[in-house]
Amino acid sequence: MASPSLPVQDIPRERTHRVILQGVSWQTYQALLTEMGDNRSSRLAYDRGVLEITMPSDRHETNTKLLERMIEALTEELDLPIKGFRSTTLNREDLQRGAEPDSCYYIQNVERIQGRTIDLTKDPTPDLVIEVDITSPSSRRLQIYSQLGVSEVWRYVGQRV
Repeated sequence: MASPSLPVQDIPRERTHRVILQGVSWQTYQALLTEMGDNRSSRLAYDRGVLEITMPSDRHETNTKLLERMIEALTEELDLPIKGFRSTTLNREDLQRGAEPDSCYYIQNVERIQGRTIDLTKDPTPDLVIEVDITSPSSRRLQIYSQLGVSEVWRYVGQRV
């Protein structure tokens, strides 16, 4: 006899799924990025052999979008140039580190990256990175952003930024 199932709207969606793998080579990390492609909801973070794979929840995505709207409204009001990326891959092989923020922005360095494919060995890192922590901490990614040279991170934790 089949067990009863919950209607789709009643399935809890608060949980962010996360897997951490040890001993992963840079080549394997790069192969996973290529194989998984750009159109995915999972986020990868790599730090010298440790690979974290995260699948954000619906609530996580809602809060990310809210912060993006705040940044876009603020930069428009202040008449600042802006170029935003949603979960782009920021990595440097020479540092053996990489991460995909929930969102990131070039504000002060917009002119330096216009019309280019970003190469963090030559180009500046984003001026602002957004991380939303609902059920999974971004502490590993914060260390990676620091090593990559990201100057500012806005982090949503609980009910606070």
